[in-house]
Amino acid sequence: MTSSKNEDETALTQVRSDSEITDLSRTERRPVLVSLKGELIGTQIPLERDVVILGRALEADVRLNDSKASRLHARMNVEVDKSSGEIVSRITDLGSTNGTLVNGKSVTEALLRHGDKIIIGDHLFRFDMLDEIDREFQQQIHRLIGHDDLTGLLTSKSFFSELRREAARAEHESSPFCVLMMDIDHFKNVNDTYGHLVGNHAVEELAVIIKAALRSGDVASRFGGEEFAAFLLDADYAQGLVAAERVRLAVEQHTFLVARQGAPAAGEEFHLTISVGVASYPDDAKDPIELVELADSALYRAKRNGRNLICAYRPSLAATEKPLRPRSEG
Repeated sequence: MTSSKNEDETALTQVRSDSEITDLSRTERRPVLVSLKGELIGTQIPLERDVVILGRALEADVRLNDSKASRLHARMNVEVDKSSGEIVSRITDLGSTNGTLVNGKSVTEALLRHGDKIIIGDHLFRFDMLDEIDREFQQQIHRLIGHDDLTGLLTSKSFFSELRREAARAEHESSPFCVLMMDIDHFKNVNDTYGHLVGNHAVEELAVIIKAALRSGDVASRFGGEEFAAFLLDADYAQGLVAAERVRLAVEQHTFLVARQGAPAAGEEFHLTISVGVASYPDDAKDPIELVELADSALYRAKRNGRNLICAYRPSLAATEKPLRPRSEG
C-alpha cells in the first residue's frame, strides 16, 4: 500500500514537473506602454528598442494624431541597470509645447515604475512591466476593443484611426490611396427569409470574401450591419476599381448555404451581390472623413443605378458612369 502511494506521488510530481512553464522568456518582464485614452486606446506598445520617440511627426516611432502633442514630444530610453541587471525605463520631455506629465506632474525626465500614468497631449498611457502571458492578454483586449466581434474586421472607429494614419503617410510620401464603401444588396431579404442567425453567418462569410479579395496590406472594416469599408494602400483610381471589381465578382460567384440545423430551409443555397463606391486620395479629397463620405455617395449612386455595380465618386477621372462589367440578368 505504501509502495503504491509513493509511486502515485512520484507520478504526480512528474506530471506537475512536465506541465510547469520553465521557459524564462515567458516570465521575463518587459516594458510596454498601454494606451488608456486617445485614438490608440487599448493598444499595447512594446518598448523593444533602446530609444523610442513619441510625437506627431511621421518620423516618430509612436505617431500620435494629436494637435496638443509636439512633433517630437518625448523620448523613452530602455536600458539595463548595471547594479541590479534589471531592465529600467526613463522618459524625457523633448522641449514639448504642452509638456509631459507622469502621474499628474510635469517632468523633464523621470524614471518610470510599473503602473505609472503618462499624459502626452490628449493621450494617456500606462507604463507596465509585463511578462509574455500578460502581453498576450493585453493583445487580446486590444483585439476585442478594435475589432468587430462577428467578423474580426476593424470596427468603424478603428478604421478611421488607421485611415487618418494612412492619409498622413500618403501626404508625406505623395502617394495615392483609395477608399471603398461596400453594401450588400437586398440583405434584409436574407434575414426575412432565413432568419438572423443565417444572416449573421452570411456576414461572417462576406468578411472572409472581402478580405481575401484585397491585398495583404489593405485594411478592411465592418462599418455596421451589412456595410463594409476598406482602404487600399498606394492605389490610384484604376487600381481601386480593379480591387472593387474583385470584391464584387467574388461575392456574386459565392454560394451561401443555410447550414443551421433544424431551420426550415436547412441545406438551401442562396446568392448575394454587393455594391461598391470608390473615392480616391488626393483626386477627390485629402480629408479622411470626407473621403469616406464621397465613397459613400458613390455607393448610393451604384444602388440607385441598379445594384451589383461599382461607381467612382468622380466618373470623369475613373470613367465609371457605366458598369465595369456586363449586367447579368435579374
